[in-house]
Amino acid sequence: MTLPRFYPIFETADWIGRMLPLGVKLVQLRVKDRPDAETRDEIRRAQALCRAAGALLVVNDHWQIAIDEGCDWIHLGQEDLDSADLSAIRAAGIRLGVSTHDEAELARALALTPDYIALGPVWPTILKKMKWHQQGVEKLTEWKARTGGIPLIAIGGLSIDRAPLAFAAGADVVSAVTDITLNPDPEARVRDWLKATA
Repeated sequence: MTLPRFYPIFETADWIGRMLPLGVKLVQLRVKDRPDAETRDEIRRAQALCRAAGALLVVNDHWQIAIDEGCDWIHLGQEDLDSADLSAIRAAGIRLGVSTHDEAELARALALTPDYIALGPVWPTILKKMKWHQQGVEKLTEWKARTGGIPLIAIGGLSIDRAPLAFAAGADVVSAVTDITLNPDPEARVRDWLKATA
């Protein structure tokens, strides 16, 4: 399937509600360290907002709530794969995205035939401490040769200036987090991203 080329990630439904009117069509909700009831409420709100806007919502990690709430997509990191019920996810008809960082993780992801594979961090990122410092665009090219028709998402340290390099190296989609949320004018930044990835 063809995904929109721009994939921002936000921690709240409020952020998503701010950005959908600008034309965002693929977005991830990454809720961390919140009580289950709050997490469920954020997912429910984000899902309603995305459905109304004709956008795809990807729920990070919380696969059981995603099933319960009738969500369409989930994203799982490698640690999440250890505990997720993949057969239940598939039975619910939910599409799956998987994070990868090295060869072993890519092999594991490919065995699941996911709906996209993410590689990161392509550039250094301030978002979270990782044992992988910087993958580099060359690895995007390697990964694309291996993933074939599965969409490949570049994440980590992405900026509008770096997006063309990621696309040229083989990424189908570019993802941004702090480049938007830490920008003094997030809406203007998202408009610029949408122009750059149109």
